Amino acid sequence: MKMLSLGMGNMVACDRIVCIVSPDTAPVKRLVQDAKDAGRAIDVTGGKKTLSVVLTDSDHVILSKIRPQKLREAINTNDDSEIEDSADI
Repeated sequence: MKMLSLGMGNMVACDRIVCIVSPDTAPVKRLVQDAKDAGRAIDVTGGKKTLSVVLTDSDHVILSKIRPQKLREAINTNDDSEIEDSADI
């Protein structure tokens, strides 16, 4: 099972990811707020700015400090190394 690093030592199974989006649009902001209200939001930013929102097939919403492009690149490579967190701040 391939795992995707979301930063701060947190990972998610790639086969559980439905999509990765930017948190800047109003619909995504509503989605995140609804998930927080329902207890389905998982914040792995470590207090940093949220740069991507990962939606899973279990309806969980994961907030990450890594940009969506970096997460996509990590999924598309066969390299299992950790994403460099400091480059995404």
